[in-house]
Amino acid sequence: MDKNTVVGLLLIFALFMGFSFYTSSKTKKVNEQAQKEVLEKMASEQVVDSTTITIMEDSLATAPEKQALTSTKHETKQHVFSSPEVADGNNYVVETNKAIYEFTKKGGYLKRVELKGIYRYTPKDSAKQPLVLYEGDDNNMNIELMLADQSIVNTKDLYFLSDQEGKLVVKDQDSTTLSIRLYPNKRNVDSLGNQCETLDYNSYVEFLYTFKPDDYRFGYKVNFVNMSSYLYANNHDFTLEWDAQLTCMEKNYEYAKNITTIFYMDNVDEVDNLDERGPEKKDFTTPLKWVSFKQQFFTSTIIANSQEFSTGLLEVTVPTDKNENSILKSMTADLEFDVNNVDNGSFDMSFYFGPNQFKLLKEYDMKLERQVPLGWGFFLLHWINRGVIIPIFNWLEAYGLNYGLIILILTVIIKIAIFPVAYKTYMSSAKMRVLKPEIETINARYPKPDDMMKKQQATMTLYKSAGVNPMSGCLPMLLQMPVLIAMFRFFPSAYELRQKSFLWADDLSTYDSILTFNFNIPFYGNHVSLFTLLMTISTLIYTWLNNKLMAPAGGGAEQQKMMKIMMYMMPVLFLGMFNSFSSALTYYYLLVNLITFFQMWMFRVTVDENKLREKIKLNMVKPIKKSKWQLKMEEIAKQQTQMAKNKR
Repeated sequence: MDKNTVVGLLLIFALFMGFSFYTSSKTKKVNEQAQKEVLEKMASEQVVDSTTITIMEDSLATAPEKQALTSTKHETKQHVFSSPEVADGNNYVVETNKAIYEFTKKGGYLKRVELKGIYRYTPKDSAKQPLVLYEGDDNNMNIELMLADQSIVNTKDLYFLSDQEGKLVVKDQDSTTLSIRLYPNKRNVDSLGNQCETLDYNSYVEFLYTFKPDDYRFGYKVNFVNMSSYLYANNHDFTLEWDAQLTCMEKNYEYAKNITTIFYMDNVDEVDNLDERGPEKKDFTTPLKWVSFKQQFFTSTIIANSQEFSTGLLEVTVPTDKNENSILKSMTADLEFDVNNVDNGSFDMSFYFGPNQFKLLKEYDMKLERQVPLGWGFFLLHWINRGVIIPIFNWLEAYGLNYGLIILILTVIIKIAIFPVAYKTYMSSAKMRVLKPEIETINARYPKPDDMMKKQQATMTLYKSAGVNPMSGCLPMLLQMPVLIAMFRFFPSAYELRQKSFLWADDLSTYDSILTFNFNIPFYGNHVSLFTLLMTISTLIYTWLNNKLMAPAGGGAEQQKMMKIMMYMMPVLFLGMFNSFSSALTYYYLLVNLITFFQMWMFRVTVDENKLREKIKLNMVKPIKKSKWQLKMEEIAKQQTQMAKNKR
């Protein structure tokens, strides 16, 4: 081998070694860059845990040729917030003198509300069951969070931590708080140089609940602390999603379902509600102050304290299942609220889970009492209930009387108050009755249908000469109607009557059943309500007495016959209509009829109709005193007649 050959081989070897070294160095840099890019991508996507990162680092370091990330089967996708391990143990429980609340670790929302000392309806011989107002997987609350990469996560899927362990009992304190926090994960390097994740305790989303021992209302504040590194900085609008399925707590499922709906108060302090009878969805572009899932006697309300919910979407869904053990309705409320700063911002709210009781809700001074159906659509009805009925009812209630006696005393007080109206009504009918011979004479004088106009004119002339106004008996009756209708609204909605017994009625807030059928009678139902039956019988007796005492007010015999049939048909219709109504209401109407019978007997004893007839006859011979309006009209007629003569 000559010198030139040896030099050539050495140069080739040097070139080979140099190329190998260059290739190895470049490959290492490529591998390191690829590893870095993969780790950065995984960090931005926030989908792998520290174990997966370590496995992939070892794989990339020891086998760069296998860096095609075929090990994706080792990935465990989850959001970089508190890991599922914090879900170990029981949920967070708070007990006050009014209720027991349970908050989930996953989601941090209220999962269950049990009202203390209050029970759901159970048959008479069954054991009492606690009233759990809010429970089940279909009842949840969620806040959407937009992460830094603009992806969306839901708080109901994330895990919250708290220093509170066991049950938090709130009894004598002015207020007690439960803090539940959602911490993000941050990446660190351990002592061995490996990357790992730990909770960033300096950054969190906090649900702060504040309780008072004797209040159904408790505070709910959402706080954001140092979250700008994790949440999208330009997004200050958050959506609170509240879903609930309301179950029947009362005896009468159909009635409870028909008055269950969503109430709300808008930005001009007006209270309104969605359709009670059917499903409805309503989108709001204006602020809302509170939203309530309202049942017959209980309500679940979320209230914006310092600010308002900027917009809202409310929806009521009616179930198709007619089983009485099924839900009443499904409720949804999506409420948007603003937080100015995710590093140091908050939104202050509160919840009310409790009775739908007028005097209790009125104390909060937020028009929550407008959920109690007192006839708000007509000012006279709710004025009678708020200004007269409820104060008297609460005053009698303070003496600890049985509620059946309270209704009796209340009825007597009302009948005494409207006694002058009843007396005027009776006197009007008595005057018509003593004129019955004269009216029969007029009817005999004009027997033909063609003489109907002449007969009416003669009858009105008779009334006028006798000083009798046939309409004076109608006006007092009209004045009594608002009271009867106000009571119709009051008794079925009075929380105080719920599960209060009287005589055979075990619950005055619903129907009293003395007999139940295995079938359903159309327009009547599957039971017999004794109070309704007695009310119907007493109304028929009253109608019979009234027809017997009242004189015919003109008109043909056929017309009077039809009127009588209609008057007797009305109580029969009431029998079907009121059979499933509150027994307190039918008991009240029964008392009204009985007291009316007593009044009629008293009037019959004290009013001498013979003397009344003599007085009317004296009025008939006196010249008729004309009113100023009549005199004015006659003067105008004379002037017009004189002007016509002058023209001729």
